[in-house]
Amino acid sequence: MSVSGTGVTGREPAGPRHIAIIMDGNGRWAARKGLSPSAGHKAGVERIRDLIEACKERGVEALTLFAFSSENWQRPPKEVELLMTLFHSYLRREARRMQEQGVELRVIGRRDRFSPRLQRAIAEAEAMTRGGERGTLVIAADYGGQWDIAQAARALAEEVTSGRRSVDSIDEAALAERVQLADLPPVDLLIRSSGEQRISNFILWQAAYSEFYFTDTLWPDFGVEELDEAIAAFRQRDRRYGGRSEEDGLEAQA
Repeated sequence: MSVSGTGVTGREPAGPRHIAIIMDGNGRWAARKGLSPSAGHKAGVERIRDLIEACKERGVEALTLFAFSSENWQRPPKEVELLMTLFHSYLRREARRMQEQGVELRVIGRRDRFSPRLQRAIAEAEAMTRGGERGTLVIAADYGGQWDIAQAARALAEEVTSGRRSVDSIDEAALAERVQLADLPPVDLLIRSSGEQRISNFILWQAAYSEFYFTDTLWPDFGVEELDEAIAAFRQRDRRYGGRSEEDGLEAQA
């Protein structure tokens, strides 16, 4: 949904085109059940398949999942190794399924810190699913919103240095074209599970006008019913983009 397509005063139509989710709470879920952290992460991975299908059924065009942040490298080495193994297994197991379903897979973030084996698996999964027309699944891995903006700024700086762009031509639109997800619909709804109420350096630029939905539900328990509750909450929001509220006639700041 583009701002230009809806104006700045009216409520928007039924549902979000692009949902982003911070998948949080795997470790706490496992601890509450007396299981190892690895069991929590495995349960969290299994949750993704149902949500992809649910998003397709609800007309969501893109689903972006925060799987591994640039700060997650600070976790214990064994946990990081487990997460990388799960990521590799997921790509190998699910790429063919997504291809058959017409879902395109993309991975955003740095790749140079991943093993060559994992980098190959990412490239192969993306190539296998490229061109899927029934939706896009984006996995943010070794991703940080500040890194994303810095990479976009660097690209613009290189264009200025090479003489392809003037400094005066740099504006919000120019930067927006160079951050990750630039060719997808804007992120309408950002969900975080597990009760935390922050976005932890995730899609800082892209979430400028996202609606936020925070839930105490731990990620392995986040199912289709919870997704529907988040979408229902989204439908009740009056998205004004800094314009005037039609209901109270007062100036709105967001």
